[in-house]
Amino acid sequence: MTVQASNLESEHLPDPAGPPERETKKIAGKSPTKLAMDRFRRDKLSMVSFTVVAVYIVIGVSAPFLVKFGVLDPFTFHQDLLNPDTLPKGQLGGVSWDHPLGVEPGTGRDVLSRLIYGVTFSLTIALSATVVAIAIGTVLGIISGFSGGWVDAIIGRAVDLTLSFPQTLMLLALSGMGVALVADFLPGSEADDLPNGFYVVLVLGLFGWPGIARIMRGQVLTVRQREFVDAAVLIGASRRRIYFKEILPNLWAPLLVTFTLTMPAYISAEAALSYLSVGIHPPTPTLGNILRGSINYSIGDFMFFFAPAFAIMVIVVSFNLLGDGIRDALDPKSAQ
Repeated sequence: MTVQASNLESEHLPDPAGPPERETKKIAGKSPTKLAMDRFRRDKLSMVSFTVVAVYIVIGVSAPFLVKFGVLDPFTFHQDLLNPDTLPKGQLGGVSWDHPLGVEPGTGRDVLSRLIYGVTFSLTIALSATVVAIAIGTVLGIISGFSGGWVDAIIGRAVDLTLSFPQTLMLLALSGMGVALVADFLPGSEADDLPNGFYVVLVLGLFGWPGIARIMRGQVLTVRQREFVDAAVLIGASRRRIYFKEILPNLWAPLLVTFTLTMPAYISAEAALSYLSVGIHPPTPTLGNILRGSINYSIGDFMFFFAPAFAIMVIVVSFNLLGDGIRDALDPKSAQ
């Protein structure tokens, strides 16, 4: 009986070696950037917009090389493809295997080649103007938000003064003088396209920074309260280092969103200015001046009018949706 009792007690005693070890799963941590990218990938509409924007960028970069090697031909006249009334022969503006979007009324130039080549100039103007506006707005926004006091007041009044000018009217009123002044700084430019393009970029950039400066100022007012900024001030770091080494790297998220929302606005602005005969003029194609040239044929050759209008609509909507998707990915609370 004693042996049996001891055996029963031994069955209930804890194992001195302890319970068997369980396999533990390692949980991988994710950075805020990784989490934002995951949220962006889950948004199907944002991914579609990103794909469309990427296609346009590839087209814009590759178009000059395609023209150089003869794959695209945006300048050759095809008078044999036109009727006596200068409208294209055939249906839908002369659509064929050789000319998938038809030919241009009056000249017979290939519409598809001109649209693809025009994407290059439209994106170049919009990108350049966006960079100028963001550069000016970011620098002034950082200075205004960090310095405060009379510096903030002066920059604020400069923002109000710039916003009071009607941008479109200023572009039209100063176009002749502005292009001439730009041409003086670009000696040897025989073509009229370069001064006109520079003029549009400068005016869009110089009149487009106030809104960006206000956004950056609001962000800096939050960032300047962080400990690393206080530490940089205490160790005697220069203003330049505080602006561009401490504060600027923490503004990349609003800068990215601002960029994706400013680009489509300037693409539309280029089209509107081309309609008003300001900017790059034919025969050099842009989406804007192609659309302007198609207005007179909107009834007789609807395809010629539809193609550039649709191309502008797609790129503008895609950039806007991309900007909204990036904003929601970086700040999930904004969707609420």
